[in-house]
Amino acid sequence: MIDFSSPYFIVTALSVVIILSYFFNIISEKTNVPSVLMLIALGLGIRQLLDQTDAIDTDDLMPLLEVLGIVGLIMIVLEAALDLKLTREKRGLVLRSMAIALLGFILTSLAITFILRYFTDSSLKQALFYAMPMGIISSAIVIPSIGSLDEERKEFLIYESTFSDIFGIMGFYLAIEFLKADSGKDLLLSFSWNVLATIAISMLLSYILVWLFQRIQSQGKLFLLIAVLIVLYAVGKTFHLSSLLIILCFGLILNNTKLFFRGKMAAWVKPRSVRRILNEFHLITIESAFVIRTFFFVVFGVTITITSLFNIRVFLESVVILAAIYLIRAILLFVLWKRNIKTELGVAPRGLITILLFFAIPSEYQIHEFESGTLLYIILTSSLLMTMSLISNKKSDIYDELLEEDIDQVKGYKKEVPIKTDSNSDEQNDSDSPSSPIRTSKDPKE
Repeated sequence: MIDFSSPYFIVTALSVVIILSYFFNIISEKTNVPSVLMLIALGLGIRQLLDQTDAIDTDDLMPLLEVLGIVGLIMIVLEAALDLKLTREKRGLVLRSMAIALLGFILTSLAITFILRYFTDSSLKQALFYAMPMGIISSAIVIPSIGSLDEERKEFLIYESTFSDIFGIMGFYLAIEFLKADSGKDLLLSFSWNVLATIAISMLLSYILVWLFQRIQSQGKLFLLIAVLIVLYAVGKTFHLSSLLIILCFGLILNNTKLFFRGKMAAWVKPRSVRRILNEFHLITIESAFVIRTFFFVVFGVTITITSLFNIRVFLESVVILAAIYLIRAILLFVLWKRNIKTELGVAPRGLITILLFFAIPSEYQIHEFESGTLLYIILTSSLLMTMSLISNKKSDIYDELLEEDIDQVKGYKKEVPIKTDSNSDEQNDSDSPSSPIRTSKDPKE
């Protein structure tokens, strides 16, 4: 009989999960089906096995899920920041993505609040706490899934999903502070202090870290840097700061040192050292994010109670929430993005941040009749809609490439084939030509 508590079994099981996740990524690249869905399905399968054996109480996995989510969020945002180049030409793109992310979060959260009040016996405050996590686009799912898109769309979706994470987390904890504040004035002062202090501290710490770590020559400094960032994030959360800004600012400054270290400050930077750190750090963040994301969504799948999916109220509630999410998104994209929004409309999955914030809802504002099946429906359906959008975009790109090839071939054919002229002129030209073997008129002597 298998000993599920054996360290050899645990190590083997963890390794198998990572191997499967790697193949899920390959399948995702070929089919555009998000690997997240396959990881959750794997977790559901493991849950069924655990239920049969009673080896582990799934409730004991909740603290592990929260820890994985926090570290995963840090690595994913850092990975996104290291991919973003800041230039004047991209200012409009950044501002539009920021506006769409902010308005999308606010309007979607308000809409879901009233939907939850209709379907559940909840207060306005309770419904709002449950609505805000569902109003956030998951960068953990978006960023690894959009590699096949063109550069402009890819950058827009990276910025939008990252800003959505930041605004969502700030809005969620601002709501908690609002309930604790004695007056609106106290709330305004608290919020202003939070944002300004976080930005100032983030910039200062980022400059210090970039300056310091380019001068460290010993081995293992990259994981030391990751540990420092995690500590800064945790300390920031302790003081109710928007700690995600610290991670975002550091990644942006490290990836855009020429922009942030100008004038006399340019002497503080060693371009070769920064370039080497950036390349190595980028590789580590990608690998670490892969491992953490793998275990987070597998553990999430293990903790799901699948019976709630068969509740008709849960199904109807999920359908109405999804309709609100995509209707609001379509309006915002049409007004502010002003491009072909067919692909971008579908890329609005819910995932890691949504799950994390659900676990952070204060106990006094929890809705006891809210079923986890609603959350699962929204995560799965939004991911499937993203899959359909990306597949449709890929087919459209292939069709456009084939059409361009056909046009090029036609143009090349026209260049090779001489253009026919009037038959009379051709005959005249042939008769005038001394080397022409064909005579078009009779000899007078004949």
